[in-house]
Amino acid sequence: MGYVKGIRMKIAICGMSGFVGSALKVFFEGRGDQVIALSVRNTTSVETIVQQLDGCDVLINLAGANILGRWTQSYKKLLRQSRLETTQKLVEAIGKCDSPPHTLLNASAVGIYDAHHQHDESSNNIGDDFLSQLVQDWEYTAFHAQSELTRVCAMRFGVVYGRGGGAMAKMLPPFKMGLGGKMGDGFQMISWIHLEDLVRAAAFLIDHTEISGVVNFTSPEPISNLEQTKAMGHILNRPTFFDMPSWVVKLVFGEGSTVMLDSKEVYPRVLQEAGFIFNYPTFDSAMEEIAHAQG
Repeated sequence: MGYVKGIRMKIAICGMSGFVGSALKVFFEGRGDQVIALSVRNTTSVETIVQQLDGCDVLINLAGANILGRWTQSYKKLLRQSRLETTQKLVEAIGKCDSPPHTLLNASAVGIYDAHHQHDESSNNIGDDFLSQLVQDWEYTAFHAQSELTRVCAMRFGVVYGRGGGAMAKMLPPFKMGLGGKMGDGFQMISWIHLEDLVRAAAFLIDHTEISGVVNFTSPEPISNLEQTKAMGHILNRPTFFDMPSWVVKLVFGEGSTVMLDSKEVYPRVLQEAGFIFNYPTFDSAMEEIAHAQG
């Protein structure tokens, strides 16, 4: 079932237009695979999805509204609907395929974990907030696709850093202008991954068919917000004293501020034990590449 050099795979990506999805498309097409975009809207029927999905080797589900934002009641509803309803339709479609994908890689998030412990995939210390519940429900839905024909991996993403988009696109401009600084007390741990390593890890999971279940997509070296701020200032050669107090972050983002202020110290045990090597294990190495690439 794994990738064999010279044999093209057919890979369907739901959410391909986003930062991660577009990078996955470039990577897989670059190694000779056929990549199709799967668009699932409120009006899309399961039967329509089956027609596109039947015969695909792999389905990668990245669907979901951006978690960074002000969590009004209506936005929280959108965050849930865009993940759970889309994933439910995909799971139903997989069940109706004559030749279903042998692998479902479903996006997930380290937001499932609490802020008080260190975590690897064996951690039972789950958060008790909105984000954690959302991720639990999302994974629960996705794992219904697990069968003798289809294995499911939940990719628990940390903060994704890369050039040209994602979190770094929001962080770099103020830092370049000398307006960067820590958020809150700066002691919160950030679990992150370079976009290039994320894409390589997804390919690694496809090729390593013995892996299933939860997989942390985070670098092996999480970093505190304060250390991250100092590293960005050093690499960009800019001051970093424009701190943003917790109350300001909460004022702007409301409940959504937990994404930036809550500590998440998460380690990628499953990937490392399976032999995956990170190209960017440290934040400094990732930041150097991003800053150099963007000039």
